[in-house]
Amino acid sequence: MSSPQQAESVVIPPANSRGRVIVASLIGTTIEFYDFYVYATAAVLVFPALFFPNADAATQLLSSFAIFGVAFVARPLGSIVFGHFGDKIGRKGTLVASLLTMGIATFLIGCLPTALVPGWTFWAPALLVVFRFAQGLALGGEWSGAALLATENAPAGKRAIYGTFPQLGAPIGFILANALFLALSFGLTTAQFSAWGWRIPFLLSSVMVIIGLYVRLKLVETPAFQKVIDQGEVSKLPVGRVFKTSWRPLILGTFVMLATYVLFYLMTTFTLSYGTAPATLAAAKAKAVAAGKPMTEAAIDSWVAGLGYTRNEFLIMLIVGVVFFGIFTLVSGPLAEKYGRRKMLLWVTGAITAFGLAFVPLFGGGIVGVMALLIIGFTLMGLTFGPMGALLPEMFPTNVRYTGSAISYNMSSILGAAVAPFIAVALWQAAGGSPVLVGVYLSSMAVLTLIALFLMKETRDLDYNANVS
Repeated sequence: MSSPQQAESVVIPPANSRGRVIVASLIGTTIEFYDFYVYATAAVLVFPALFFPNADAATQLLSSFAIFGVAFVARPLGSIVFGHFGDKIGRKGTLVASLLTMGIATFLIGCLPTALVPGWTFWAPALLVVFRFAQGLALGGEWSGAALLATENAPAGKRAIYGTFPQLGAPIGFILANALFLALSFGLTTAQFSAWGWRIPFLLSSVMVIIGLYVRLKLVETPAFQKVIDQGEVSKLPVGRVFKTSWRPLILGTFVMLATYVLFYLMTTFTLSYGTAPATLAAAKAKAVAAGKPMTEAAIDSWVAGLGYTRNEFLIMLIVGVVFFGIFTLVSGPLAEKYGRRKMLLWVTGAITAFGLAFVPLFGGGIVGVMALLIIGFTLMGLTFGPMGALLPEMFPTNVRYTGSAISYNMSSILGAAVAPFIAVALWQAAGGSPVLVGVYLSSMAVLTLIALFLMKETRDLDYNANVS
């Protein structure tokens, strides 16, 4: 018998369980997108009248959308700030900070006096801009951190599947936010909803933030970033290094996301505006009189027709459409693993191009046509958005991955999402109430994404954990 030897102790590094990774990446983005959608819905339904009471209806809506766009200007800055710390100190702490920033800003919006309160005519919209900026700052760091949390903990061959879980937070957050608005609108009178009911979704976000913080504080660092630490490859200035070593992926990643962003914000924000706008001038005049603000001559001259659905009717239609968004977000993961990210997205983006050209017949097809438009649009949204959770992070080395994927994702938000609602409303008015130019706009942006996809390489088979710049 051999001599007994002292067994060497093997230290097994702590790891995040599969369930914890899925829940932490999903719940964070669900909360973040819930907060974001709560504002987006309020920006259409109540903010125009509450924060810009002295303007006509068209100016109110455009002013509300302008503040909606402030967050997208803030998002690239958030990607740099949170990306720096995500690549410098780690994914966990940065994700906690982004969640707190978003939660506090959203809660304060729910506490904000409106411009109808004496003395708050200037300060109400000004502070709304500040809080909206903070929301954008937080979301600029949230998405990429959640995507890295999921994909850097994923087993081999399942990065795209794991990457769909933070993406699933988008449809879930949308459904939660709008279902709550819908329930309030059914349970409250219009006066009650405008007076205080709109605040409830903003204030309730604090409950979900507490849950999200509890889950995220139990995380340990991802294996990929821990390897960067162990090898001494942590970047001193991630933003400088990513622009020096990965400028091409930054540009391509921005345009790869472009069609996704434009499609999403047209399907949610523009369709809600277009769908609930009065279908006739007489209906528009009656609505303005009921609101206590009869239409001026200028407002009558600039008026364009919508579809004439009530707010509750169209919110229900949107929620049904978003269910398909969630389903096909999950479907996209296995497809991206089987066929590759690039090949799959080429086909989906081609379909988005064709979809934009079908806006007029679908919108003009009554409730069946509108529902078909929403279902097709959100199905395409799930198929294009789902693979991005893996694709964008895969385009960058580990030690600048947080910064690189965040900058690309959020620069695309400026080019696509920040201006999309504003451009859509302007095109809708320019076409005299027809959505034809809005559809052409979507198709044009999809062509730019197709070009970026043709220029990039497939990322499915790269070494994800041993890749540094």
